[in-house]
Amino acid sequence: MFKNLIGGEWVEGARVSRNINPSDTRDVVGEFAQADAAQATQAIAAATQAQSAWGLSTPQQRFDILDAAGAEILARKAELGDLLAREEGKTLPEAIGEVVRAGNIFKFFAGEALRIGGEVVPSVRPGVGVEVTREPMGVVGLITPWNFPIAIPAWKIAPALACGNAVVIKPADLVPGSAWAIADILHRAGLPAGVLNLVMGRGSEVGQVLLNDKRVNAISFTGSVATGQRIAQACIARMAKFQLEMGGKNPMVVLDDADLDVAVSAALNSGFFSTGQRCTASSRLIVTEGIHDRFIAAMAEKMKALKVDDARKKGTDIGPVVDDKQLAQNLEYVAIAKAEGARLVAGGEAIDSNSDGAPGYYMRPALFAETTAPMRINREEVFGPVVSVIRAKNYEEALALANDTEFGLSAGIATTSLKYATHFKRHVQAGMVMVNLPTAGVDYHVPFGGRKGSSYGPREQGRYAAEFYTTVKTAYTAA
Repeated sequence: MFKNLIGGEWVEGARVSRNINPSDTRDVVGEFAQADAAQATQAIAAATQAQSAWGLSTPQQRFDILDAAGAEILARKAELGDLLAREEGKTLPEAIGEVVRAGNIFKFFAGEALRIGGEVVPSVRPGVGVEVTREPMGVVGLITPWNFPIAIPAWKIAPALACGNAVVIKPADLVPGSAWAIADILHRAGLPAGVLNLVMGRGSEVGQVLLNDKRVNAISFTGSVATGQRIAQACIARMAKFQLEMGGKNPMVVLDDADLDVAVSAALNSGFFSTGQRCTASSRLIVTEGIHDRFIAAMAEKMKALKVDDARKKGTDIGPVVDDKQLAQNLEYVAIAKAEGARLVAGGEAIDSNSDGAPGYYMRPALFAETTAPMRINREEVFGPVVSVIRAKNYEEALALANDTEFGLSAGIATTSLKYATHFKRHVQAGMVMVNLPTAGVDYHVPFGGRKGSSYGPREQGRYAAEFYTTVKTAYTAA
């Protein structure tokens, strides 16, 4: 059984949860301890006790541990990628790519531990010096989702530790294996006891403790809008710092002048790869009239070649949905779209088993045409391989449709016009913009995040991560 890590010790939980392979539901990845509220409280106490010394540790010590962890993750990319694909359902190449990203994140933030600087500035008063420095927040609680089981824990844990914080992390129930692997790697890399605590368990139990305990100085969360709103309310009530990454209803605009092959390739990747289970996935394709019919025909033709199968099987393009609840939600939205009058161009049906006959949570990617902006399929996040096309008269209408959403995470445009590309980058209401590229897929050394209902608080990743994981101190000294 895989245990929780509390105060530097591996401890059994109050319960045990089985980690199931969505590609073959008969396959149990492992049994993982489930912490209760009391163990979550113990983890916070351990982090509180350990943080002071870690916060005063040398940049070299932090660098060495984070760099060693990144090196081990990269060295074990095939093994960890297989684990990720097995527990979450990404195809093996995607899973290995995510592991490499996690390793690179740790190595990047190892370097950032050496680069946390400050300023020495003259005061407006003679004979007075001013220092502006960054200090750790203290104890941070991290709540991570199931769709990026190793990358998102990495891009929260690594900057938190680099900045001198102690961590209590609660990974998603569906995918504890990848987070457990990170905790094990850091533990063996020499991280002092209590600096990182892993508490696997239910959000209603473990997560609630993190929200309510005054010793937790900051909460970083990635997940649903509804949960994010509850976290915000709880943190505001006790004046804790919080960072939220939530939903998306990301648009991809395809203009008449677009390279058709480039546009279709970007749309397929954005909408269907990783089974559409990405907050940056493009589920709204806004296509202008001159290319509309050709684009839909090309999409439908390309979709015929997509192979839905076991995530770890060679040649699989799209793996399973993560679990039965997500599959049911996807199929419900397919039914809703049909009822609203959308035309199903391709896919949308469940598949009972993979090519070897093993039961799993499979569905064929769905493409809808003749949809309108008010339809639920274009307003609500499905979080699955379900994509809709909205027809636009011209660029101006396409831009307006792209911005007609409560979300603002990622947006894309397919065009050969520098004029329209430049205008779109400036005027689309999103935190990240892609030109002739998929809306999903970002570098690890630059900021990640959105606006409107998608994100709240400082950006994640890159040097901007320090804005959340540190607090600024201004000190005055008389000569």
